[in-house]
Amino acid sequence: MAFYQQAPSLPDQYSDDRVLRSYLRRALPEGVLREVTPSLEAMGALASGELLRLQALDRGREPVHTPWDPWGNRVDDIEVTPLWRRAAEVAATHGVVATAYERAHGALSRVHQFALVYLFSPSTDVYSCPLAMTDGAARTLLAHGNRALLERALPRLTSRDPSLAWTSGQWMTERTGGSDVGLSETVARERDGAWTLHGTKWFSSATTSDMALTLGRPEGNPPGGRGLALFYLELRDEQGRLRNIQVNRLKDKLGTRKVPTAELTLDGTPALLVAGTTDGVKNITPMLTLTRTWNAVCAISGMRRALALARDYARRRVAFGATLDKKPLHGDTLASLQAEFEAGFQLTFRVVELLGRDETGSLSEREAELLRILTPLVKLTTGKQAVAVASEVLEAFGGAGYVEDTGLPTLLRDAQVLPIWEGTTNVLSLDVLRVLARGDALGALLSDAEALASGVRDPALRGAVTTARSALANARSWAEANLGRPDALEAGARRFCLTLGRAYALVLLCVQAQWSLDREGDARSRAAALRFAHLGVECLGDGALSLEDALALADDRPLGAVTAQ
Repeated sequence: MAFYQQAPSLPDQYSDDRVLRSYLRRALPEGVLREVTPSLEAMGALASGELLRLQALDRGREPVHTPWDPWGNRVDDIEVTPLWRRAAEVAATHGVVATAYERAHGALSRVHQFALVYLFSPSTDVYSCPLAMTDGAARTLLAHGNRALLERALPRLTSRDPSLAWTSGQWMTERTGGSDVGLSETVARERDGAWTLHGTKWFSSATTSDMALTLGRPEGNPPGGRGLALFYLELRDEQGRLRNIQVNRLKDKLGTRKVPTAELTLDGTPALLVAGTTDGVKNITPMLTLTRTWNAVCAISGMRRALALARDYARRRVAFGATLDKKPLHGDTLASLQAEFEAGFQLTFRVVELLGRDETGSLSEREAELLRILTPLVKLTTGKQAVAVASEVLEAFGGAGYVEDTGLPTLLRDAQVLPIWEGTTNVLSLDVLRVLARGDALGALLSDAEALASGVRDPALRGAVTTARSALANARSWAEANLGRPDALEAGARRFCLTLGRAYALVLLCVQAQWSLDREGDARSRAAALRFAHLGVECLGDGALSLEDALALADDRPLGAVTAQ
């Protein structure tokens, strides 16, 4: 039977995106903006045109693993979807990775590149996954300066020619778990100067990639992360055969179902050392910095896509005598989601700016400390926002948001991975604590927030800045009060980090809002900043629950009776 609701549609995804275009006008010199605009316009048209149509046709299709050929030979062929094949061509041709390494605009090349990623990602069924690891692999190889590997891989990882371009995997998770990488069991054996890897990788995303960076423990090395080494390997030989790699199965996942994530057995897989026989976890850090940044960009782009669909639907859907966009309660709900998105956007692209300056040698030591603390903060903050926004957007569609053939449930399923891979919220919170223990990164963040806030003049925005300052000051006081109490510091780390991330994002949103008022005469970013401040940035609370009571509650253990007052 006919369904009497109209499906939402998407306009051109670049020209329709006020937040992106306003930010770029602020962040880029006029000449740079003029030069990069055609590539962004082209990607916006693809995202709302060809790629979007392919995405609709691909709904329900998933990668297919064929272990054996008809004659009993082990082949482990993985067939990806048509959209993924086209996305690979588009990504290479349009420089979704290459733009960052061509550096046509110096440090601002990262802003250009991640604007492309932001437009590209939501229409490609998480093809951003192999691209993130490709970018990370290129950056890691550059950081370590292994000339042979650079000559072999870098031109392919950064190529605009689809026939030459490679993608990379990142294989860290093993059966012992993902976060505690030091428990890795893969053994690296050296014979006559050649290394082979032996073990199981329990979670290898984008297994159709051409190469991978992975960890293995050279025989005789001690346990823990220090005993691991970083290795480079190519998956297939010149005849296209896997190089002593067996695909055990593809993962049956909640979301990101188009990504061919596999369990692998390495049985003598040839590999090359990237940077020495120890410190593998430390040596793969440049990749994690990039993949966590990609995670944040994909989080904000997912929020933007969900909101674009919800807004269009609200203009079409008639209920109780009017379209939803005329209903005050519905409008108030979408306003809060838009505020979350805009705050996450400004936070993410602040990190992108710093990353670009770091790669071009124009970052001060104070800014380097800021980047170190913001990298985990931006990932954990936007990951939580993305899931919350996607969930609310599905609700905004009513029953249609819960029906698979609308394509809408995929928004939530794919968002749910964002707080998990590349480090869960708790793992990243502990990373922040480690950063704080090594320097004055917290001071760098607080002083940067204060410097940025000093340019905000609008009275209402000044009130929002005061909210952010108060939250940041409370976070600093809490951290100082708990420096000698490691258990309490760890227990509150998530709330502490979310406070830092949200409060700093509010400052950035106020900066953008003031600029938009001054230069564009547009008060929409101002409204977003005020709503975001109202939604709350302080997550530490008043500490009413003791650590002991919290742990007892977590375990559901008995607590002593409390006398009623």
